[in-house]
Amino acid sequence: MRIIEVKERTEILISQLLEVWEDSVKATHLFLSNEEIKNIKEYVPQAISGVSHLVIIENESRGPIAFMGIEGTKLEMLFIKNSERGKGLGKQLLNYGIENYNVNRLAVNEQNPNAKGFYEYMGFKTYKRTKLDEQGNQYPILYMRLER
Repeated sequence: MRIIEVKERTEILISQLLEVWEDSVKATHLFLSNEEIKNIKEYVPQAISGVSHLVIIENESRGPIAFMGIEGTKLEMLFIKNSERGKGLGKQLLNYGIENYNVNRLAVNEQNPNAKGFYEYMGFKTYKRTKLDEQGNQYPILYMRLER
């Protein structure tokens, strides 16, 4: 496995990352219905294409199994293929972001307790909570910053 930064975002890569995203979301965002996941999925390729820094972890076959997106010093996205969870990939990606891009802020769904716990384990603390997500849906968001 190796961590690489992606400059060229081909249709094939976007498609592969969309599969990782969907697999990850279905396993971790249990509060979302299949219909909601389907609706959100339409916007994910644009988010992946538009983020300033896209970092992926490839497996031995050079296929992506995890990725994150960074904008400024904010972690915008971090998703890991469900079969690869629990292997330290999230920690590797986040540490890479902290070391290379001074990542110190992020937002996480309150209803995703595993992600919240992971970010707390990595040194992030909640400083703000909203009752709605960025799209105005009833999904509380926790805003966290790194406190090391």
